[in-house]
Amino acid sequence: MPTNTDNQANARNRGIYLLPNLLTTAGLFSGFFAIVASMNNHFESAAVAIFIAMVFDGLDGRVARMTNTQSDFGAEYDSMADIVSFGMAPALVMYNWALHDLGKLGWLAAFIFVAGGALRLARFNTNIDTVDKRFFQGLAIPSAAAIVAGAVWVGSKYAVDPADVNYLAAVLTIMCGLLMVSNFRYHSFKDVDWRGRVSFMVILIIVLAFVIVATEPSLVLFSIFLLYAFSGPITTFRTVKKLKLEHVVGDTSDDCSEQVNTKSANQGEKSSREDKLD
Repeated sequence: MPTNTDNQANARNRGIYLLPNLLTTAGLFSGFFAIVASMNNHFESAAVAIFIAMVFDGLDGRVARMTNTQSDFGAEYDSMADIVSFGMAPALVMYNWALHDLGKLGWLAAFIFVAGGALRLARFNTNIDTVDKRFFQGLAIPSAAAIVAGAVWVGSKYAVDPADVNYLAAVLTIMCGLLMVSNFRYHSFKDVDWRGRVSFMVILIIVLAFVIVATEPSLVLFSIFLLYAFSGPITTFRTVKKLKLEHVVGDTSDDCSEQVNTKSANQGEKSSREDKLD
């Protein structure tokens, strides 16, 4: 016969944690707001809303880990919110700003971005326990969304005529969609010790970075994420001995994964020896 303790445990299992899912909902709302704002030609507000969604997306997982409130429901809800905020929202914002005049090419470019984002999330969720935590396989969907939204933000802020850059916008949107499903290795920065001690100079550099971003947020943020997109191919080409198709796209074979991991390990050992010599 179930006891009161068992009934209380079952009630907790049926419930959901409020704080992390509240942050996820805030990110979902920001993405939905971006779509509505772009439909009303408020493109700068739409782009900013996508960046705000990125902030909430970065907070919900960390808050869940800090408060020990992780759950399967939260993980699934986060993925659903991501495909709206970082898949549908930036694609539609870009379409409403510059791609709608291109006809079929315009909506196909937007669809490639959405499909690439959905595939990227599905692959990430299924491989989360097997991949190297130091690297992302393919461009992360929030980073791709930041590039597309950043382009719209820059264009709106500096009064760029969308008709003059619509083909460039289509190429950028398609490339971001393809980078998400590529096998290029992107640093995840998950190996950074955020609780460790740092020198005063590091704090000074961080303050300087905030000042630089505050001067021209649209241009600086767009440039940062665009450079990050280029870092994936560069990192991949530097960490493989012999480039193969599997390093760029498709299913990675065990030989290719072992080759990349071995070279990364050798580079880490070399850095450790140099640190000891110093």
